[in-house]
Amino acid sequence: MIIGLLICAIAIIPIVLAVGIRNLYKGSELSLWLLIYMGIVCVWQLDISILYFKDVLSENTILFIFRLLRISTIFSIPVVFYITYIIINKHTTTFKDNFFNLLLRVIFSRKTLIFLLIWSTVVYITNWTSFGIKNLVVRQASYSSIEFYYPEYGNLSWIFVLHMSSFFIFLFFIYIVSQKILNQYMKNFLKTFSICSLLLFFTGFMNFLPSSGVIVSSIGVIIFSVIIMLSFIKLNTLIIMDYNNLLERQKKLDYTGNLAASLIHEIKNSTQVIKGFAALLNQNFSSSDFAINSLAMIQNATDQLEDLTNNYQDYMKYSKMELKMEDMNAIILTSISLSNEIVRKKGVEVKFDKKYRTLRAFVNKTYLQQVFINLIINSTEAFPDDLESRIIELETDLVGGNIIINMYDNGKGIPPQNWESIFDPFISSKTGGMGLGLPFVKKIILEHKGDIQIIDSTPSGTQFQIVLPQFELNNFN
Repeated sequence: MIIGLLICAIAIIPIVLAVGIRNLYKGSELSLWLLIYMGIVCVWQLDISILYFKDVLSENTILFIFRLLRISTIFSIPVVFYITYIIINKHTTTFKDNFFNLLLRVIFSRKTLIFLLIWSTVVYITNWTSFGIKNLVVRQASYSSIEFYYPEYGNLSWIFVLHMSSFFIFLFFIYIVSQKILNQYMKNFLKTFSICSLLLFFTGFMNFLPSSGVIVSSIGVIIFSVIIMLSFIKLNTLIIMDYNNLLERQKKLDYTGNLAASLIHEIKNSTQVIKGFAALLNQNFSSSDFAINSLAMIQNATDQLEDLTNNYQDYMKYSKMELKMEDMNAIILTSISLSNEIVRKKGVEVKFDKKYRTLRAFVNKTYLQQVFINLIINSTEAFPDDLESRIIELETDLVGGNIIINMYDNGKGIPPQNWESIFDPFISSKTGGMGLGLPFVKKIILEHKGDIQIIDSTPSGTQFQIVLPQFELNNFN
């Protein structure tokens, strides 16, 4: 009985930790299914503990409770499957169209989930018959005088073993899928989750060896619970730190922007005065080459200064946007059309692969058109002068409620150390560049509650990826 109470106490550990984590991170979907998973582990341990109450409860009562609580073990498979399903559809947006990735999409579908729920129900019902569990027998752990009940399995017990073996398959897929997630924090957490879960269920399978007793899995539960919760706290702490750093940087940019706005206003006033007097001089000045060239230089310098101030002003003024239901395909096609003259002069071919006839989303049409124009123009300037074939490709897809837009070019690429800094304002690798094009793009995409990242970049080309929520604005978590 004491051993049974000890296992009950251990069983409470994962659910207490999970409830605490859930209260801290209520907005996180990850914390919700982690709570469900920990609840299953808790009931699983309670199912084991009942076998040690030989001196307190009758054999029939213990057998009934043992069969009843086995629901947690059996239905852990659909839960793990659903966890993997969420990860694939919400966190892995960069799958290429190879056989393995297509197989993942086929396997992890709603139809498979329904099948698993039905199959788990069959396994659970079998568990209540003599084909699953015949009865209980008294066993004694090796090197100990502790006695406990041990289930005697029937002819169809292999169904339960086969069913539980699929757990390892799903954990293997979680590990593989985690390698394809761009977010490094999420990737590390899922790797830890899959490895620790394998350890947990390996100790669980040790329960099939009566000589080891049925307390071995409790050791795995303690290790699993502590490591997983620490990993989850680390995951959210790093995310919050990044978010706070982003807010701090935004505050500095906002302060700088307010100062720059005042300066731009004064510069624009002075520019108009210079342009006005330059025009008057042009009408009344001598027609010598020196005078004409001097006035042209004044005019060009003034135009450059005016363009500079307009760019700064455009970058700072986009703060609020009205979102409407628009067709993303039409937005991209219009952007390609508007940038056609610049693309033609650079000798660049722009291709657009739309997988859907219409792809409607809740966005701001004007701002997104400017986003794609900026990206196209930016890519046209990334081609080496001696490159003959210059191609920009755009493709759209729909994954898990998000619109995915991939943009490829075969330009000279971006060094990995610059993948993040290119989105910072006033940083440019181009001669005469102001470093506001990509920061503007990043700002507009973030305003849409989406994200833009460089997925890959080599001397042979670069891939940008934009992720936008299709119909609703996502919460931060």
